[in-house]
Amino acid sequence: MTTVLSFVIVIGILILVHELGHFLVARWTGVGVERFSIGFGPVLARWRGKETEYCLSAIPMGGYVKMVGEENPLEGGGAPVYDPQKAFALKPLWARFLIVFAGPGMNFVMAAVIFSIVLATLGRPVSPAIVGRVNDDSPASGAQLQSGDTVTAIDGRSISYWEDLYRAIGSSQGRPLRLTVVRDGSTRDVEIAPRKTTVRDPIFKEQREEWDLGIGPQLTPQIGAVSAGSPAERAGLRPGDTVIGVAGQTVYTPDELTQAIQKRGGQTFEIVVQRDGKPLPVQVTATTVKEKGPTGQETEIGRIGVGIVMKAVRYERYNPVAALGYGTARTWEMTVLTAKGLWKLVTMELPLSNLGGPIQIAAEGERQRREGLPSLALFTAVISVNLAVLNLLPVPMLDGGHLLFFVIEGILGRPVSLRKREAAQQLGLVLLLLLMVFAIYNDLVRIDAFRIFR
Repeated sequence: MTTVLSFVIVIGILILVHELGHFLVARWTGVGVERFSIGFGPVLARWRGKETEYCLSAIPMGGYVKMVGEENPLEGGGAPVYDPQKAFALKPLWARFLIVFAGPGMNFVMAAVIFSIVLATLGRPVSPAIVGRVNDDSPASGAQLQSGDTVTAIDGRSISYWEDLYRAIGSSQGRPLRLTVVRDGSTRDVEIAPRKTTVRDPIFKEQREEWDLGIGPQLTPQIGAVSAGSPAERAGLRPGDTVIGVAGQTVYTPDELTQAIQKRGGQTFEIVVQRDGKPLPVQVTATTVKEKGPTGQETEIGRIGVGIVMKAVRYERYNPVAALGYGTARTWEMTVLTAKGLWKLVTMELPLSNLGGPIQIAAEGERQRREGLPSLALFTAVISVNLAVLNLLPVPMLDGGHLLFFVIEGILGRPVSLRKREAAQQLGLVLLLLLMVFAIYNDLVRIDAFRIFR
């Protein structure tokens, strides 16, 4: 029930904001609104305002704003039965464009506002520039850097966080850097020249080159959540446990912990956690699950049923102006990332098995809820960006399809005929229904819902 409730709340808020964008701009441009509906299908509740009927419908998978005179009566024949001054189809092209764009636009605004509020109230997790793993045969190893070293300055400029060090290395272009390092209370300067290495993008698995010293941060992994009935719960792991090592190997980051667990499917191994200031060894047996990677290949990985987070040393809050700037930048980054992912799906660089539907959104929303309200809020912001980008696709039945018709109208100097628009919308509806069915099928495959038929 909590999973369903989380899903309904998240999707409901996103739909409300989206449709509110259409509604407000329609009113601002003088277009009458006959109905404002959250959801489709049978109406659960309704109330009537001065001009508009407001509805809450049974299927929370969308919504709509029905405007006065959405089609030009001169095209379909017959006399108008409404005030032409309030007709959507008779408004200037710029006004119609703004009304349609306002839906996705409000989702972008919502994401930026959420990111900004979280940054201003909670802040972002930051960690000091403490060296974690030092790779063998790396520039850092040659300069005798060690795990636990703290970098306090680069070329004489003080730094506070690991990302300051990472940014300086990335922009060095191979130029030697003078690092001021503190170890066991003593300070010394070390000169190290970064070298170019090939790394794999963690999301799309693309290879790219970047400058590197061969060191990783000490981002202490922590157990954020433990699933009921999971191997982790049976082993006695608890939320808040700080993980020190796995199978005799020190882990410095959440990614290292995840990888250490995933490659031990079906095995029993030791996890050492820090609890109440003391190390505690725990024996855990990982289950084995099959998972498809971004390229479509199926591999077996280990799972123990935990959510892994980074144990932040502190949170850095931003003033409202800075938070708004960073929130807007984060929204743009998510927009580019979403558009890139969609393009890779269209060009088949990513298999369609990566496409997720409402079940995956609901499951992830529940996982984020367990980690706390800030995590759920950030998840809502990410989904809001996804919704905005998807709605801007030039597919009939979506906002992007209507905007495409407006662009064509602006070029030709006349609207696309009603018959052609209706045919395109019917095709778009079929494509969207097929896409939704396929996404739900992927969701069911992920949770192995078809095992009853085997």
